[in-house]
Amino acid sequence: MMEWVTFLVVASCAIASAVGLVIRPNPLHGALFLVGNLFCVAILYLMLRAEFLALAQVIVYAGAIMVLFIFAIFLLVPGRVEVGPDPLRRQRALALPFAGALGLIVVLVIPQAVGRTAPPPPPTGVRTLGELLFTDYLFPFEVTSVLLLAALIGALTLTKRRIG
Repeated sequence: MMEWVTFLVVASCAIASAVGLVIRPNPLHGALFLVGNLFCVAILYLMLRAEFLALAQVIVYAGAIMVLFIFAIFLLVPGRVEVGPDPLRRQRALALPFAGALGLIVVLVIPQAVGRTAPPPPPTGVRTLGELLFTDYLFPFEVTSVLLLAALIGALTLTKRRIG
């Protein structure tokens, strides 16, 4: 019973921080809401007894990746306030119906998934995870690292000041 209450509290905090991320116009506030959401996900991992994933979530995402995001935000928005009409007004208006449709799909799919047999338990232990990461999943791992590198180079290229 106590786990269920803890799950509801953490899940509602995760949803609230995700909503805060979407509705806040300030990108720095959005990044801080994202950090809060990542911490909530780490707590959910702890509740599933996946300590390594929780630790990796906090260190890698809430630590390293968010530092890069905040660094990029400070480079791209150097203290100036945006003025004028919102160029994404149409997309923001369509976001709510799409989010409602996604929520409806999730509500319809969950009862069907509950009755199915559970998948086999995932391999446990850091050693097994490392072996899987660097054997079976090496290509997706490397593609992800190249994607992050390309995003960082793109952000730095966009903020490069032209001399002359």
